[in-house]
Amino acid sequence: MKTTQAKTSIKRSLAVLAASCALFTGQAVAQEPIKVGAFLSVTGGAAFLGDPENKTLELYVEKVNAAGGVLGRKLQLVSYDSAGDAEKARTFVKRLIEQDKVDLIVGGSTTGETMAVVPLVEAAQIPFISLAGAVVIIEPVKKWVFKTPHTDRMACEKVFVDMQARKLSKIALISGAGGFDKSMRAECLKVAAKHKIEVIADETYGAGDTDMTAQLTKIKNTAGVQAVLNPGFGQGPAIVTKNYRQIGIAFPLYQSHGVASKEFINLSGAAAEGVRLPAAALLIAESLPASDPQRSVVVNYKKDYEARFKSDVSTFGGHAYDGLMLAIEAVKKAGGTDKAKVRDALEGVRGYMGTAGVVNMSATDHMGLDLTAFRMLEGKGGNWTEVK
Repeated sequence: MKTTQAKTSIKRSLAVLAASCALFTGQAVAQEPIKVGAFLSVTGGAAFLGDPENKTLELYVEKVNAAGGVLGRKLQLVSYDSAGDAEKARTFVKRLIEQDKVDLIVGGSTTGETMAVVPLVEAAQIPFISLAGAVVIIEPVKKWVFKTPHTDRMACEKVFVDMQARKLSKIALISGAGGFDKSMRAECLKVAAKHKIEVIADETYGAGDTDMTAQLTKIKNTAGVQAVLNPGFGQGPAIVTKNYRQIGIAFPLYQSHGVASKEFINLSGAAAEGVRLPAAALLIAESLPASDPQRSVVVNYKKDYEARFKSDVSTFGGHAYDGLMLAIEAVKKAGGTDKAKVRDALEGVRGYMGTAGVVNMSATDHMGLDLTAFRMLEGKGGNWTEVK
């Protein structure tokens, strides 16, 4: 009798223990963090992109976690500094996938870094949201690859529409040697005729060049040029802008969204006066009317970023904000971190209002922005103002 009771008691204890273990295991799984991988050009020549992007991800991962996380789970940011180097980017993405076991990736400050890792993320079948600009990232569509910034082709078209409005039709290009520069130059040449724009001069400069007066002098002396467009990013466009004024070129100068920040004005000084470029509304956040549906998003991001880091906001940090928020919304919609479900949820995004504009993804569009997401800005009085 006692033996039977003892056996029964042991069975009950084991059952309770098993149930407790199952409950504990379930709680442990539920509390595992959602791992967000990132590789960004925090240092190096593209640090003006990667530094605000990294700061933005750190800031909003903290804010989301402080508010309870996502689906009851904390976010964990696993970030590496690729310094704009494509080989480093490949190494870090392999680490993110194979060792860190991240659930998704938000990063890739430059087009070169992004394109270097596309085969890795496609093979691993992991959702990847790039923060780089070139249209080649999403055309042709790659199943696991998305992006948040406006494309270089869109920038060309926005500039050409503005040129048409000013009755400018014969232009010169001067572009850098980087991946973004080459891509945007090529896209501008492709769509110029569509907008009745004729490119009658086409100059380039090297990554390390510190003076572009020779190329600009050729442009100045080319008969018929009515405006100049500089597809580029980094230090080069600021040098172009200064040299442009130094040699007294009178016709309009346009830059790309690759330099859409207050830092470009700081680098260019008074030479930035009158320069136009297409950019997100973030650069003119507080001057937007109260009726603008994008105002609250960009103003809140600007306030959060500048209060935390005591430095000017840039559209590049905004791209990281959009990337993270899109990732979070996709995880929520997917009900977890199943990679295929998160990918499908990203592709199904409709009506997301971000710092770049309204995003409507589809199976044929893994960016989801149109030309209305761009504002045409002009340097005026040491700041950016919207062209009306």
